[in-house]
Amino acid sequence: MNETVKTKSQLRHETLQANLVERYASKGCVVTFALGEVTMVIPREHLLSIVTELRDDEAFLFEELVDACGVDYAGYGESEWMTQEASAAGFSRGVDRHIIDVSARGENDRFAVVYHLLSMAHNQRLRLRSFVDATQPIIDSVVDIWRGADWFEREAFDLYGIMFSGHPDLRRILTDYGFVGHPFRKDFPLEGNVQMRYDAEHGRVIYEPVSLDPRVLVPKVIREDNRFVSNAQQDSTDA
Repeated sequence: MNETVKTKSQLRHETLQANLVERYASKGCVVTFALGEVTMVIPREHLLSIVTELRDDEAFLFEELVDACGVDYAGYGESEWMTQEASAAGFSRGVDRHIIDVSARGENDRFAVVYHLLSMAHNQRLRLRSFVDATQPIIDSVVDIWRGADWFEREAFDLYGIMFSGHPDLRRILTDYGFVGHPFRKDFPLEGNVQMRYDAEHGRVIYEPVSLDPRVLVPKVIREDNRFVSNAQQDSTDA
């Protein structure tokens, strides 16, 4: 039964991929099918026209926007940790994972906006990715296509500094209105730029320079080791 369902699902995805390639390859879109998911990279200048068709065309009917988020590809594929030799088990940020195909990314396209769509009519999902320029990270808002994009785009603006042209109310949504910088950018310091605390003498919250020392997080890798098991058992016995 599972094999039959999986085969039907795979056929649906392959049909979707073929339809997208036939319809949008001429506009510079790149469509891939990997890990059971279809992803299409859309040039930002064609974003609004294409997503409108994806929502309204009977062949697609992606009427629901499930999620939209920003991504920072600065230093993508590079790491200060030895990812190739890292453990393949445990909670390690250094574990080698599936590498995303970003071949459609331009030379100066540091950021991207990723959209996850759902077609309830066809029981299908689709991921869209559109890259934006590093010096002017601006892309058209899709709020007029899917009203649910409103807060998603505000979040991407707040955390990554990606600006959405035509958004009705592009303000920060998670950080303070006076916050400086964008926390999810890879060049943003881990400790932040300022720290805040309530000052009883002044009767208000004040901002100060960060007092923490910069540090690099060490990946946590859990390995099975009899030495630790023995020590834990010994401690339990002594207790």
